[in-house]
Amino acid sequence: MADKKISALTSATTPLAGTEVLPIVQSGATVKVAVSDLTAGRAISATAVTASTGNFIVGTSGQGVDFSATPGTGTSELFADYEEGTWTPVVYGDGGSAGTVAYTTVGKYTKVGRLVSIDGYVSFTNLGSWTGRIGLSGVPFTCSSGEPYMGSFGAGNVNIIGAANIASWIGGISTTGVNFAITLAASGGMDSIRFTQLTSSSVLYFTLTYSIS
Repeated sequence: MADKKISALTSATTPLAGTEVLPIVQSGATVKVAVSDLTAGRAISATAVTASTGNFIVGTSGQGVDFSATPGTGTSELFADYEEGTWTPVVYGDGGSAGTVAYTTVGKYTKVGRLVSIDGYVSFTNLGSWTGRIGLSGVPFTCSSGEPYMGSFGAGNVNIIGAANIASWIGGISTTGVNFAITLAASGGMDSIRFTQLTSSSVLYFTLTYSIS
């Protein structure tokens, strides 16, 4: 076949598959190389990269987007994790037992680096035999130890009297469960929501953000 200028060649009608080969000169010898090997295992320098279709994929755990070129004094500037999904809140008390407890739950979460945001609700149809303070286990990631992280909380069909503020929280004495706190209007002190304040039709809503180790 006679040699042709590139401008005289027929244009390709399909994207490269990576199996095509090109002739190159390597160490003085002309050899063939697959298109897929041109950048395999090599750093790529570009002014901009755009994904018109498909995604940018992190191929190895622990790798991510490195922001060390930007000013900062933090211990890490590597964004190496993002995740979102669902989790199942599980009701428990610090006394009694589950008995015939019955409820439906919904839980969602988003994890960005070391920060986890969770939300959900619990809708009761039977309180069972739990007593004492109510909590929800089953959070998707264990909270870092230390001071608790506070979040928002709403409730329906509950008996909460004299509360100036109510909140959800995780951390401190409980790194694997969501708890619910009341700020008492009269004294300014804090207490926990207890099963005696719930009914068989109570609904609890919550959302909070916390850090993991």
